[in-house]
Amino acid sequence: MIIMLLVIGVFIGLGIVFINGKGSMFIAGYNTMSPVEKEKYDVVALCKFMGKMMFALSCSMVFWLLSDVYNNNSLFYFGLVLFIAIVAFMLFYMNAGDRFKK
Repeated sequence: MIIMLLVIGVFIGLGIVFINGKGSMFIAGYNTMSPVEKEKYDVVALCKFMGKMMFALSCSMVFWLLSDVYNNNSLFYFGLVLFIAIVAFMLFYMNAGDRFKK
Protein backbone atom coordinates (compact mmCIF):
# COMPACT_ATOMS: atom_id res chain seq x y z
CA MET A 1 0.00 0.00 0.00
CA ILE A 2 2.88 2.38 0.72
CA ILE A 3 4.33 1.76 -2.74
CA MET A 4 0.97 2.51 -4.36
CA LEU A 5 0.76 5.79 -2.44
CA LEU A 6 4.26 6.69 -3.66
CA VAL A 7 3.35 5.88 -7.26
CA ILE A 8 0.18 7.96 -7.04
CA GLY A 9 2.24 10.77 -5.51
CA VAL A 10 4.76 10.63 -8.35
CA PHE A 11 1.97 10.73 -10.94
CA ILE A 12 0.36 13.71 -9.20
CA GLY A 13 3.75 15.44 -8.96
CA LEU A 14 4.38 14.91 -12.66
CA GLY A 15 0.86 16.13 -13.38
CA ILE A 16 1.57 19.37 -11.52
CA VAL A 17 4.81 19.85 -13.45
CA PHE A 18 3.14 19.12 -16.79
CA ILE A 19 0.03 21.23 -16.17
CA ASN A 20 2.29 24.25 -15.73
CA GLY A 21 3.71 23.69 -19.23
CA LYS A 22 7.06 22.41 -17.99
CA GLY A 23 8.78 19.02 -17.93
CA SER A 24 8.71 18.17 -21.61
CA MET A 25 11.94 16.24 -21.04
CA PHE A 26 9.86 13.58 -19.25
CA ILE A 27 7.61 12.89 -22.26
CA ALA A 28 8.81 9.77 -24.04
CA GLY A 29 9.31 10.32 -27.73
CA TYR A 30 9.43 14.09 -27.46
CA ASN A 31 12.72 14.12 -25.59
CA THR A 32 14.37 11.95 -28.26
CA MET A 33 13.43 14.24 -31.15
CA SER A 34 15.98 16.43 -32.82
CA PRO A 35 15.80 20.15 -32.01
CA VAL A 36 14.46 20.83 -35.52
CA GLU A 37 11.57 18.41 -34.98
CA LYS A 38 10.86 19.79 -31.49
CA GLU A 39 10.28 23.26 -32.96
CA LYS A 40 7.29 21.91 -34.89
CA TYR A 41 5.34 21.11 -31.69
CA ASP A 42 3.42 23.28 -29.26
CA VAL A 43 5.24 22.21 -26.11
CA VAL A 44 2.93 23.98 -23.67
CA ALA A 45 -0.23 22.37 -25.11
CA LEU A 46 1.44 18.95 -25.14
CA CYS A 47 2.58 19.32 -21.53
CA LYS A 48 -0.84 20.50 -20.36
CA PHE A 49 -2.52 17.53 -22.03
CA MET A 50 -0.03 15.16 -20.41
CA GLY A 51 -0.68 16.84 -17.04
CA LYS A 52 -4.40 16.19 -17.35
CA MET A 53 -3.72 12.59 -18.30
CA MET A 54 -1.40 12.10 -15.31
CA PHE A 55 -4.14 13.34 -12.99
CA ALA A 56 -6.65 10.98 -14.66
CA LEU A 57 -4.26 8.03 -14.34
CA SER A 58 -3.60 8.80 -10.68
CA CYS A 59 -7.35 8.92 -10.03
CA SER A 60 -7.76 5.51 -11.63
CA MET A 61 -4.97 4.17 -9.39
CA VAL A 62 -6.91 5.33 -6.33
CA PHE A 63 -9.36 2.50 -7.10
CA TRP A 64 -6.45 0.05 -6.81
CA LEU A 65 -5.65 1.49 -3.40
CA LEU A 66 -9.29 1.33 -2.32
CA SER A 67 -9.50 -2.30 -3.43
CA ASP A 68 -6.63 -3.09 -1.08
CA VAL A 69 -8.17 -1.14 1.80
CA TYR A 70 -11.67 -2.63 1.43
CA ASN A 71 -10.47 -6.03 0.20
CA ASN A 72 -12.73 -5.77 -2.85
CA ASN A 73 -11.36 -7.07 -6.15
CA SER A 74 -14.07 -5.41 -8.23
CA LEU A 75 -12.62 -1.99 -7.38
CA PHE A 76 -9.23 -3.15 -8.64
CA TYR A 77 -10.69 -4.39 -11.92
CA PHE A 78 -12.67 -1.18 -12.37
CA GLY A 79 -9.52 0.87 -11.83
CA LEU A 80 -7.54 -1.35 -14.19
CA VAL A 81 -10.11 -1.03 -16.97
CA LEU A 82 -10.25 2.71 -16.40
CA PHE A 83 -6.42 2.94 -16.49
CA ILE A 84 -6.23 1.00 -19.77
CA ALA A 85 -9.04 3.09 -21.28
CA ILE A 86 -7.25 6.33 -20.35
CA VAL A 87 -3.97 5.11 -21.84
CA ALA A 88 -5.74 3.99 -25.04
CA PHE A 89 -7.50 7.36 -25.31
CA MET A 90 -4.24 9.19 -24.68
CA LEU A 91 -2.38 7.27 -27.39
CA PHE A 92 -5.20 7.68 -29.91
CA TYR A 93 -5.71 11.38 -29.19
CA MET A 94 -2.02 12.22 -29.42
CA ASN A 95 -1.35 10.27 -32.61
CA ALA A 96 -4.56 10.86 -34.59
CA GLY A 97 -4.17 14.22 -36.25
CA ASP A 98 -1.80 17.10 -35.75
CA ARG A 99 -3.26 18.43 -32.51
CA PHE A 100 0.02 19.48 -30.97
CA LYS A 101 1.83 20.71 -34.06
CA LYS A 102 2.23 24.44 -34.59
